[in-house]
Amino acid sequence: MANETNNDLSAALSNFLHAGSTLVQQSLGLVSDTVKGAVQVIEPLGKTAIDLIGSGINTIGSVVQNVTSAISPKK
Repeated sequence: MANETNNDLSAALSNFLHAGSTLVQQSLGLVSDTVKGAVQVIEPLGKTAIDLIGSGINTIGSVVQNVTSAISPKK
């Protein structure tokens, strides 16, 4: 009788720990997938923003160069 109680308690504890570890593992997987998804969305947006800033700086440089050449005295 005592042996059956120990076996039942052991099985219940084993099942409880297995369920807990599965829950933690699935939670970590969900967090990992969420981070990967966010990176996949943010990466192209960041690249586009950097390209846009670079184009804007090049445009400003061209405008300054044209204004400077228009103002400077001709030889």
